[in-house]
Amino acid sequence: MNSQSQPSSSANPVCRPSWSPYVVGASIGMLSVLVFLIVDKPLGMSTEVSKWSGWFASLFTGREAVLDNPYWASKKPAFGYSTVFLIATFVGALASAKLGRTFRWEKVPQVWRERFGSSPSKRMAAAFAGGFILLFGARLAGGCTSGHGISGTLQLAVSGWVFFAVMFAAGLVAARLMFARTSR
Repeated sequence: MNSQSQPSSSANPVCRPSWSPYVVGASIGMLSVLVFLIVDKPLGMSTEVSKWSGWFASLFTGREAVLDNPYWASKKPAFGYSTVFLIATFVGALASAKLGRTFRWEKVPQVWRERFGSSPSKRMAAAFAGGFILLFGARLAGGCTSGHGISGTLQLAVSGWVFFAVMFAAGLVAARLMFARTSR
């Protein structure tokens, strides 16, 4: 990014390209408490994504075929808090990128291009595979980053703390393997 498209500071903190991790962390904590008080549910979205993927699959296979699947039979799509949270997360991220003037369409981000080349199909295949593995793992674990990592740790659940530790360790290993500088 050049300095013209990314201002160094803004009088309005919401319009900055990046926010204080302390403010964001505290805000997520307050949001989590509010959600528990209002809807009596933890933050989370991987269950919602899988429920709506069942609905999408039913367009091609029929509703009966989807309901024959034991997982989707227990996770029927329904519009509710989790759907609102899922949509609001996307809209909030988009609004933040627009307000911070960091939003741009790119098929192959620069950091990916420098390490793996400029092939859009290779990048999309890797993104799809990574997303699939992430969602599969979240369903296998019974929750995602927001479910285990945020809501679980706030409730002092051992599974949340174990998840958080493993997530950070796996992130460090993946970053090291994928983006370590190689000698040329």
